[in-house]
Amino acid sequence: MERVIELAQRRGGAFALLAQRGDEVVLERYQGCGAETLFFAFSVTKPVTALAVHLLAARGALDLDRPIAEYWPGYEVHGKGAITARHVLTHRAGVPSSLPHVALDMVTMADAAGSVRRAEQARPRWPAGERVAYHVVTFGFILGELVRRVDGRPIDQFLADEILGPLGLDAYLRLPPGEDRRTLQLRALAGNVLTPAYCNRPATRHAVIPAASLHVTARSLAEFYRVLLRGGKDAGGHQVVPAAAVAGLLQLSCDGEVDVTLRQRQRYAQGIQLGGLPGVNRGLGTRSDPQAFGHNGSSVCNAWADPTRDLVWVHLTNTCPPVRHGLALSAQMSDAVLDAF
Repeated sequence: MERVIELAQRRGGAFALLAQRGDEVVLERYQGCGAETLFFAFSVTKPVTALAVHLLAARGALDLDRPIAEYWPGYEVHGKGAITARHVLTHRAGVPSSLPHVALDMVTMADAAGSVRRAEQARPRWPAGERVAYHVVTFGFILGELVRRVDGRPIDQFLADEILGPLGLDAYLRLPPGEDRRTLQLRALAGNVLTPAYCNRPATRHAVIPAASLHVTARSLAEFYRVLLRGGKDAGGHQVVPAAAVAGLLQLSCDGEVDVTLRQRQRYAQGIQLGGLPGVNRGLGTRSDPQAFGHNGSSVCNAWADPTRDLVWVHLTNTCPPVRHGLALSAQMSDAVLDAF
């Protein structure tokens, strides 16, 4: 794993690296941080929020193929009456942003209540199901509000009560008061100054952004993926998350279509990215197995699991490169991990 460490050090900044094969941790390395450091994980958040939706579906409280407007009546305005939770989970809802450009969604995402209102009033760009277009911020605000409408609890409380807490994870959708001391300031890499400037603000760090605001340690993120590999069971073998919820999360939905937002071929499940697509720079690497699953976070943080190797990989850092540059870095590191196993 020397090559993996070398790549992380070459990138610079603080980082946490953790590779686990089965129950054995084969690499755990920290630089500029420690095992208790909480990293702002960006879109590594999405599978956690998606799992909450699949959990409600597994309980029979939510039908993923019924219109969202049946649970959230105001959502059907401006032609959104046909959009379902499954459309959002698979980035096929036709509303990749609420405002005219996704960058505007991103710079207003700390205003959670306003972001939900904007998602409600958004106008689809395409009919539901027609195109795959990564829903950068809207993914979380639509699904988070749907969870609240169905269950009654805000998405951050639901996750704490039903998934993160029961699994004993040191992870929070809303950074708790007093925990700022455990976080790191984000740093620009290769000229990307806007991302750290916005995400270092206390207002952003303490907001509920269901597509992006997870604060998590490397060990807890690795355990989350171990739980997925175990079909929803914790380390003691207890079924904390229904197996049907995990199976729903991992069900294939896109197999090589070009994502209109990312302008790149993708493989998606139902709230999480899938491996495959040889030669394409993605967080899972350019040589990942099609059964692998995980999620990149703005080319900053990255996590995945490969069931064919019984392997989990976590890379958390505070360096923020431009997306394309960062994808190449993440893919290079993931490929180095795969080479080691």
